[in-house]
Order: sequence, then C-alpha cells, then structure tokens
Amino acid sequence: MPIRQLPEDLINRIAAGEVVERPASVVKELVENAIDAGASRIVVTTSGGGKLLMRIEDDGHGMDQADLLLSVERHATSKLSVDDLDDIRTLGFRGEALASIGSVAELTVSSRPAHAESGLRIEVRSGVRTGPVPQAMNRGTLVEVKNLFGNVPARLKFLKTDRAEAGAITDVMKRLAMANPGVHFVLNGTDRSPVNWPAVSGSGALEARLAQVIGDDFAQNAVRLATSRHGVVVAGLAGLPTYTRANSLSQFYFVNGRSVRDKVLVGAIRAAYADYTFRDRFPVVALYIAIDPAEVDVNVHPAKAELRFRDAGAVRSAVIRAIGEALTAAGFKASTSVADDILGAFTAPQYETTSAAPPRQDFNRPAMPFASYDRASGYGSANPFSPQYGASAQQGIDGLNEPSARVESEAAPALMEFPLGTARAQMFDNFIIAQNSEGLLLVDQHAAHERLVYERFKAQLAAGPVPSQAQLIPLVIELPEEDCARLEDAAPDLERFGLYLERFGPRAIAVRETPALLGNSDIDGLVRDVADGLAEWDNSTAVADRMDEIIARMACHGSVRSGRRLRVDEMNALLRDMEATPHSGQCIHGRPTYVELKQKDIERLFGRSR
Repeated sequence: MPIRQLPEDLINRIAAGEVVERPASVVKELVENAIDAGASRIVVTTSGGGKLLMRIEDDGHGMDQADLLLSVERHATSKLSVDDLDDIRTLGFRGEALASIGSVAELTVSSRPAHAESGLRIEVRSGVRTGPVPQAMNRGTLVEVKNLFGNVPARLKFLKTDRAEAGAITDVMKRLAMANPGVHFVLNGTDRSPVNWPAVSGSGALEARLAQVIGDDFAQNAVRLATSRHGVVVAGLAGLPTYTRANSLSQFYFVNGRSVRDKVLVGAIRAAYADYTFRDRFPVVALYIAIDPAEVDVNVHPAKAELRFRDAGAVRSAVIRAIGEALTAAGFKASTSVADDILGAFTAPQYETTSAAPPRQDFNRPAMPFASYDRASGYGSANPFSPQYGASAQQGIDGLNEPSARVESEAAPALMEFPLGTARAQMFDNFIIAQNSEGLLLVDQHAAHERLVYERFKAQLAAGPVPSQAQLIPLVIELPEEDCARLEDAAPDLERFGLYLERFGPRAIAVRETPALLGNSDIDGLVRDVADGLAEWDNSTAVADRMDEIIARMACHGSVRSGRRLRVDEMNALLRDMEATPHSGQCIHGRPTYVELKQKDIERLFGRSR
C-alpha cells in the first residue's frame, strides 16, 4: 500500500485522541486555559456526565478577534513567549486543545476582552469553523462543548455511565481547586449536586481551600509542610499517621501548580510514612512542590498528567525530610477520627420489653478496683519507662498494693494540666485511664511503650552501635538447624543492634549480650522472632536493609507487656515520656496508642447537653 497524506479532519481526530480521553479531559483543558487567562471566577456546568453539554465560563482577560480565530487552529498557543519547551510556566502549552475538541464535538467559543464594547462568537463543527459574529457578554470567555464524540461513535460507546463521567469531572475540578485557592470555582448541572468553593486568600489560604475540598476533618488531623531543600520547596498538609484511608485516592500531588501523578512522589510518601502507618493503609496527603521549571519535564504525557524530574533523588529527599520534620513536630498527637470511631462503638444498654426485669445489681458487694498495683520485682526501683530501665534491677521491698481507688486522691492537681493528664486507674492490666483538664484518655501501655523503645533504639543506632549488656550466664536457645545457620551468618550485622550471638552446637544459639535498652525482656522470644524474620527475608545480607524491621522486633519484645500491672508513678512516667517522644501517638504497627474523649463527647454519650 503506497504512502498517502491523511486528510485534515482525520489528523485532528487522531490528535483529539491524545488530548480528549473523556469529558473530564475537556473540562481540565478548558479550566486550565481559564486559569492561565487570569480568571478569578470559573463556572462549570455539565449535563449527561459531560457527554451532552460542558459549559465553562470565566472572567479572565478574554480574546480579541485575531486571538479568537487563532485559538481553534492547531499548534497555536499564547503560553510560550519563546520557543522553549524547557521553561513551561503555564498549565497549558500544547496549542491543540480547542482544535482537537472542535474535531470531535460541537464547539462554541465566545470571548470579550476588557477594552472591547462587545464580544465575538465562533463555532466549530467537525473541524469546520464559522464566524466570528457579535455576542453580548461580560468580560471573559465562554466555551460550550455539546455532543462529545457525536461524530466518533466508536469512542462514544467506550465512555462510562453519566454518573461515572460526572464523578470524574468532579475529581478534576477538586484538583484544580486545590491547586488554585485564589480562584472561585462553581460546579453545577442537571447531572450533579452543585458545588461552590469560594476564593480564599491570606496566610491560611491553602489550609482553608483544602478544608473546603477535602473536608474540615482533614485540616484538623494534618500537619503543615513548609521546607526548602536542594532548590525544592515542599508545602501542603500531611495527615497524621492515625488518619488514613483504605486506598491512595486521597493523596494529591501538585508540581508548580499542576496536578500530576508521579512514582517518585508516591514512593517518597510511602517511605516517609513507613514507620508510622498500619499495613494496607494509606495516609491522606496534599503535597505541593515548587521547583525551577528547567528541572522538570512536563511534556512527557499528552494530557500533562505525568512528568519527569531531572534530579529525582533530590525531590524524594526533600519530601521525606519535610514530612518527617512535620510529624516529629506533631509529637504525640493522634487524629480525632480515632475518638470518633470509639464513640461510634458505644451503645446504650438495651432491655427487651417483656415482663422480665433488667439484670439485678448486687450493691451490697464490696466494689472491686480496676487493678491492684503490686510492687513489681525485677524491673528496677524506678520505672520501666526511663532510658536507664533494666540497668539496675532491685527487688520490691514492701509488696504493698495500691488500689486504683487511691489514685485520684494521690494525684497532684498540676498533672491535670499536662496534655495526657494524670493516671487514674489501670484496666484489664493493659489500658491506662487518665484524665486531663479537657476529658478522658485511654492509653494502650504496650503499644505506647513499644513506640518509646523503638524511637530510643533509632536514636542510639544513629549515634553508633547500640549499647549492650553482658549476660551473667549466656542464654542457650534451641532452634532448628537452619535457623541457627541463618543467625550465625547474620551475627556480625546483629552486633550493631547490641545483640551478640554465637553458635552453640548444631541446634542451639548462645546469647552472650543483649541491647541494654531492653532490660530484662523476653530474649528467647526476641531471638526466635529475629530468626523467623531472617527466614522470611531469605538471606542474611538483608539485615542491613531491614534495619527498621529489626528494631521494631526488638522494641516489641522490650516493651511493657500486656497484663503487666503498673504503679501510679509508672503510669504517669509513661504519659510524660509519650508527651516528650515524637510519633508516640501511634505504635510501630500504625495503631493508635491512646484515645482522647472530650468532656462534651462523654456528655453526648449520656444524652446530656450544657
């Protein structure tokens, strides 16, 4: 078959295939044009999921007759002052949007610049232009797109339902609104509920716009990002580790004002939250990157949805550092959604409406305290939450019990002013009940101490090998021969963590030194857990690569176990350590370490109101 030149209308429809994927693609291109034109208010109206009608009206600069005629021609743009694709400072620059849309839909463009007495209107049908003709209108531009893919039925049948296409348009508008807080966006139509996002300004504009689009809940449970590193400015909001979603749809990325998808940014978010989020959970993030346009290529995707960084490592490092610093500054803060989940789990007692009476309470029996706080032996005379825990263990001297009924009377009133308050009781030998000036707190003692030990491990490891303490008599642990072999191969790497192991026969391992931070922990369980990890990773060289997991396993075995009864001073010491330790609002597995119920929440449970 000989080579032939394609007709102009077919060329336009092929180009439209790159730019116009679905109605949402059209809305994105036209709203970006309006933003580039300096619009302060943009109104988008749709019908039939955008397949029947898309109307975009703005109050931007508008176009005179010469610009209006050129706007629907191929490869015509006002976005490039010089022919330099390495310095893109606008949202659109391809110069094919209107020409491509006009080839697959009924396109009408009306525009009026500020200095003109009236506007002009042109129409494009199947790539054929008519006009311009006079049009009465305010300053700005009005674009109407009707019957999308009406002349390309093969493309039309692959579109989704009206509801799905309308949802895709809403998602595009959300991202454009998040990237441009100074623009007023209105979205309405016969196929949707109206949406109105007024313009915001000032120092808190970004947070206010994110609250409008994502919700107040996100703004209240996020930390602010504001750092600059290697010429990369990172801003936005990052959700607390306990404020997560089941998928990544609530992660938004913007580079120089453009909403993008980029594996470098996705990987940076995953790495930044690796220590804090529960597996299969995704943090909520709105990440804004500002970088020299010459350092990023935005022309690698027809719809400009993807990009390529010249120095991806610098961008990744800047994002991880920004989120790490912000989460560290948040300290022990946990999301309010945890308390909401707890409140939702509470239900009032229900009795069947029969002749049977409610269960009778025996009020003559003596009240049982939540727990009895024995003097613990073998854990030192102070408490297990200090950095010196385990260094000098002493036996308890009196064996007296301290019932929880005495806790309140003995607590100093000043402790109520601490963020995590003062301990009131221990419940089920694992949960600390505390009270501050605003409400009630429930603390998981094992999860909280696990995070404290983990953070201390990381700090010690950053300063050098973890200090160890020698065993008076080496602990011999019997294991399968293959586990012993893996531990023997990994022994030099494990010494960095303060764990010194030696082979003791074909089926045993001798533990000569253990991390001093762990004190009198379950060494047998720790070694077996490490052996299981080595078997899972399948090679001893993975120890260095799995540093965080090794530390996490050690922290788990070195923390206060569930079922351990604590004295009042031990509970309060744990609360103070949590307040002073970054990331203590969640354990190393991503679960919350405490729940706070405000006084008004408790009153609401009982139907009380002030």
